[in-house]
Amino acid sequence: MPRSQTSAGLIIAVIAAATFGGSGALAKPLLESGWSPAAAVTARALVGGVVLAPVAVMMLRGRWSALWRSRGRVLAMALIGVAGTQLLYFAAIQRIPVGTGILIEYMAPLLLVAFAWARTRRMPKAVVLVGSVVALVGLVMVVSPGGTASLDALGLALAVAAMVGCAIYYVVAAQPDDGLPPVALAAAGLLLGGLALGAVGLTGLVPFTVTFGDVALFGNAAPWWIPLLLVGVVSTGIAYAASITATQMLGSRLASFVGLLEVVAATFYAWLLLGEQLTLPQLLGGVLILVGIGFVRSEKTDAPIEPASVDRTAPAPIGVQRHL
Repeated sequence: MPRSQTSAGLIIAVIAAATFGGSGALAKPLLESGWSPAAAVTARALVGGVVLAPVAVMMLRGRWSALWRSRGRVLAMALIGVAGTQLLYFAAIQRIPVGTGILIEYMAPLLLVAFAWARTRRMPKAVVLVGSVVALVGLVMVVSPGGTASLDALGLALAVAAMVGCAIYYVVAAQPDDGLPPVALAAAGLLLGGLALGAVGLTGLVPFTVTFGDVALFGNAAPWWIPLLLVGVVSTGIAYAASITATQMLGSRLASFVGLLEVVAATFYAWLLLGEQLTLPQLLGGVLILVGIGFVRSEKTDAPIEPASVDRTAPAPIGVQRHL
């Protein structure tokens, strides 16, 4: 792909990681005030979808058929990328430590490398393998997962399923757009995904509680809707639109590696805004993730194997989220 497109895609991907990474710090006041995780992610998805909807409508004017042609991709984004992965992740961390759940889910880039290996029957180049190992070591250092004492088989299986969902998110986002703007895919996916999450919450399968009093936001009292708007607009609407745009430009594999910066950003925001400890190993882990991304970015391919490199005039194949 052209170097200018890659550079622009990397910048947009970093913006996506920076905005996604703020979701934990922004949503924590809601969780501490009594909101359940499922209710918080449902509300943020719906707010993000509503915010993007007017832009999506403007961009789709005169070409609504693109939305219908991409219905499979939209449903996959909504049910897997927005709703499914989040539910699996929250179900997992009820049984295993949060750090372990995040670590497993964010191994999605390695799954994409393995998938490309199996699909093409070509061993990834050395720079990709080295980058994968370096990035994984960095991720472990940033996340600092809990010990194995509280692990159980079902929790691990749910976390692995969340990892598969995260990988599918990147594959879906990287598919040729077939005339559907990234903002429209993000808006439709968030709205439908939010409705699906709400429906699951109404069934009682997961705790679904909300409160409407003041919350403690960065040391001050604030109405509950302020952190909800911030996480919905910035860390959901803008973040998803940027992430899908970047993934279409970079391809699923490179975009997923850049997505590891979300963990680094989340750790930084927790230190800056919430006063949580930021350790030297975490800083070194962030550097290793950057080094790993650099290795993967430096790969020179002789033939396009990424979904984003497919001829956009051909029919698009039907090909996963962000948690708090």
